[in-house]
Amino acid sequence: MAAAGLSLYLVSTLALLAFSSCSLSLASDQRDADRVARLPGQPESPSVSQFAGYVTVNERHGRALFYWFFEAQTTPEEKPLLLWLNGGPGCSSIGYGAASELGPLRVVRQGAALKFNEYAWSKGALLVCMLPEFLVLFMLKSPVGVGFSYTNKSSDLDKLNDNFVAEDAYSFLVNWLERFPEYKDREFYISGESYAGHYVPQLAELVYDRNKDKKGKSYINLKGFIVGNPITNDYYDSKGLAEYAWSHAVVSDEVYDHIKKYCNFKNSNYSDDCSAAMDIVYSQYQEIDIYNIYAPKCLLNQTSASFAAQAFFEKDQDQFRRRIRMFSGYDPCYSSYAEDYFNKQEVQKAFHANAGGLRPGKWHVCSDPILNSYNFSVFSVLPIYSKLIKAGLRVWLYSPSPKSKSLYLSYSGDADGRVPVIGSRYCVEALDLPLKTQWQPWYLDKQVAGRFVEYHGMSMVTVRGAGHLVPLNKPAEGLMLINTFLRGEQLPAHR
Repeated sequence: MAAAGLSLYLVSTLALLAFSSCSLSLASDQRDADRVARLPGQPESPSVSQFAGYVTVNERHGRALFYWFFEAQTTPEEKPLLLWLNGGPGCSSIGYGAASELGPLRVVRQGAALKFNEYAWSKGALLVCMLPEFLVLFMLKSPVGVGFSYTNKSSDLDKLNDNFVAEDAYSFLVNWLERFPEYKDREFYISGESYAGHYVPQLAELVYDRNKDKKGKSYINLKGFIVGNPITNDYYDSKGLAEYAWSHAVVSDEVYDHIKKYCNFKNSNYSDDCSAAMDIVYSQYQEIDIYNIYAPKCLLNQTSASFAAQAFFEKDQDQFRRRIRMFSGYDPCYSSYAEDYFNKQEVQKAFHANAGGLRPGKWHVCSDPILNSYNFSVFSVLPIYSKLIKAGLRVWLYSPSPKSKSLYLSYSGDADGRVPVIGSRYCVEALDLPLKTQWQPWYLDKQVAGRFVEYHGMSMVTVRGAGHLVPLNKPAEGLMLINTFLRGEQLPAHR
């Protein structure tokens, strides 16, 4: 019996080893199939190690998310893993984050070609102070229905909300790490901007809960998250939007007085008087770029995403809540360049996107149907911050001293009128955290790059002169932010 038991054990062990070997082989095959050798218009040098493809997140519904992943350009075997998410809802992390903001390959206007981004977040060699480049970056286009991601169940698009997105993002991470097992034990960080101010902390909370309760298929080594110009709390964000428009001379004293008198931003159903006052605010932003109020307005006349924001402004909406949910992260010129490039068949083929014509019609950077059908059911994500800070999760490694507590970082371009720094400051102050260091400037190349304040549990940083898309508007400052964030260093507080 003992010999039989031993034989059974050996057979079981061999079977398990064979199964594991087979699984690793399949993962390796899929990973190799996802490798992108070179994209049309890509510069010859420097070389970029990149992967792109689909990861199934729901087999029963045939739902898959498309990703674009870049390995660090030096010693990738030593670097942490970073996920970037764009907002909207309904705007692509490929079209914005990867191709227009922080990826190593930027789409440029001339001939829709690619240009190497010297300030890519997967590269830090050009960083002032010569901080080493230290991360691995991949992009997730979320939610389903944006860009090349797809589902075989149209009903999925009728129940999109924050919880749906978080569950799909978590499934993506687990399944992606099965395909790239060498990254399973890496330190993992989540980042994003705009409406990803909801996605990022909600995904962080889900990963934290699954790790703690051991309900997930695998442990994800989450260490922190960082969000830029984030939608956080409807009341403070709306109050900040109105106050910013007045304080930056976009609207008159009379209009702002009407807003203060008639608008109760704690109620999503606004009065006719409030809607009329806020209509004036948005009418003024038709003449300038709400996402970067001091930048030239893009005047491209194209039937593409550049028309979407204008149409949204002009729509007669019954609810002000819909009016305030315009595309967060929208930049008409850059979205047009990305659309021109990623709609080319040779690009999609090299990119492993839309294989077999999965997505009919034209690919868009932002999806109007997603925005219109999205269920905005979460008023505030501030309770998540409180929970994670209280739990001691290392939500940001921004640590001036070894005794400092873990911190979460919010950064804001101070020229953004859509999710202005005023609203973000209200959100941070509402957490009522003990102050660690006073509001003070930080520097890049001996110039004031912005300001920051540290609390016990989180920090807030501003980027001077940046709009809604900080890595695009101020690439050197954006690279400094992500470098100091991941290295656990303090921003330079002296020239």
